[in-house]
Amino acid sequence: MPFSRKLFGWLTLYGGLLVLASGCVTAKSNRFAAADVTQPDFFPVLPWDPYHWWGKPPVERTNNGLDSIAACNFNMAGFVLPRDLPECRKFGLGAIMLTTDPLFTNVTYIYDWKKCSDTEIDRRVKLLVEGSGHNPSTVGYFINDEPGITDFPALGKAVAAVKKYAPGKLAYINLFPDYATLGAPDTSQLGTPSYDEYLERFVAEVKPQLISYDNYMVQYSMDLSDRGQAASYYRNLLAVRRVALEHHLPYLNIVASCQLRKEKGVPSPANLLFQTYTTLAAGYRGVTWYTYFGSYDYAPIDSAGNKTPIWAWLQEANRQVLALAPVMSRLTSTGVFFSAPAPVDGLPMLPGKLIESVTCSTPVMVGEFQHQNGQRYAMIVNLSLEHSALFNLKTVAPGQTVKIISSADNVKKPFDAKAGLWLSAGEGVLLDLGK
Repeated sequence: MPFSRKLFGWLTLYGGLLVLASGCVTAKSNRFAAADVTQPDFFPVLPWDPYHWWGKPPVERTNNGLDSIAACNFNMAGFVLPRDLPECRKFGLGAIMLTTDPLFTNVTYIYDWKKCSDTEIDRRVKLLVEGSGHNPSTVGYFINDEPGITDFPALGKAVAAVKKYAPGKLAYINLFPDYATLGAPDTSQLGTPSYDEYLERFVAEVKPQLISYDNYMVQYSMDLSDRGQAASYYRNLLAVRRVALEHHLPYLNIVASCQLRKEKGVPSPANLLFQTYTTLAAGYRGVTWYTYFGSYDYAPIDSAGNKTPIWAWLQEANRQVLALAPVMSRLTSTGVFFSAPAPVDGLPMLPGKLIESVTCSTPVMVGEFQHQNGQRYAMIVNLSLEHSALFNLKTVAPGQTVKIISSADNVKKPFDAKAGLWLSAGEGVLLDLGK
């Protein structure tokens, strides 16, 4: 969530999880199946919303509810109540339990774990688990959003309790972005002198099942036109990736699908694709969108419950994620590089270990990967939000056969090294480089 809106404005989980049995995004039975947190198929596409929002009494969705979330090519429903679970199952959606309280009278306790005794933490988690009735659509349980380090000891106990009462399900916690305030615990949001220390302490003290954070600088920077703000987006992407890979954890981020400030940018087909493909190119295990319902302007579903044009743009971005997920879910990120001139300072530059160079009129991001079977892959992303661009590449190993993994249907086709490939603004492409 935007960290400055601490009350309840907010927003990409492991555990229970999503098996994408095929690239088909119309067969709802294939979107989701319960599975263990350690399995490789977890690839959530999640709207970061409490389904009934935060009000008392909870909002009831009379149109464009869970059915529209499934139609928008999400495979997760967001944060739900027990009564929503049968419908989640109907539409093939995984779900994270928010609370067992149908009136939301105790929903604020997600922010006060550190006030609880060990016994109370255990009791609360047990109630959450029992409240889902072991429904197979339950992926996990919402624990906390944007904690500081003073919250970590209690959150570690909550995570341990979820592991005890619901093995394989997720204790969902989302972290601050790197533009939250630094400093002493009693004077800052993070409570640490650096963002890296914040991440490392989270892993050490909470022992999470994944690392999730939110960063909305694509919109805040007015489509990356403010270079300083845009730098936060890239820096955060790489920092979380580094720590997660060091500790062998999956990692998620939350990006913007609405206008977060009246004076800031709005979603567009290009910036939605940009956020999608830069996330995938850095090895993240899915895409999380803040927000779906109209608590902000220019959301996919407006305040009257109607679809907006953004809904259709987001539907297409999500469709591409689900088409690539059967391959992406088996890949490990081995490197992230950028072409010169880099969009911001301080980024790792080509050559990589697989891609020596990329020729393109716009800056590109290159994600390098290794498949479980030893196959090597790369993702190329057009970082311009204004221009389509033709790219060509040179691999480190000469004479490699390169194939395109289609985001339309997951089918492989040859990459024409002579002609190159055009990418629209913000678009990416996954390439199979062979073994």
